[in-house]
Amino acid sequence: MPFVNIRITREGATREQKEQLIEGVTNLLVDVLGKNPKTTFVIIDEVETDNWGVGGESVTTLRART
Repeated sequence: MPFVNIRITREGATREQKEQLIEGVTNLLVDVLGKNPKTTFVIIDEVETDNWGVGGESVTTLRART
């Protein structure tokens, strides 16, 4: 019973894009490991850029500079 957690910043990923991620990850586990898609769980967490840090700075700060 695989469990996959995808974390992305909340910046407008569409419902369709999330569906593609869920389907793609599920298919990858089926193809590579022979897992049952009916018992494969994929969770997508969307994190505000203020709450995601890289190199000691928030993504919000980094993106504002570029």
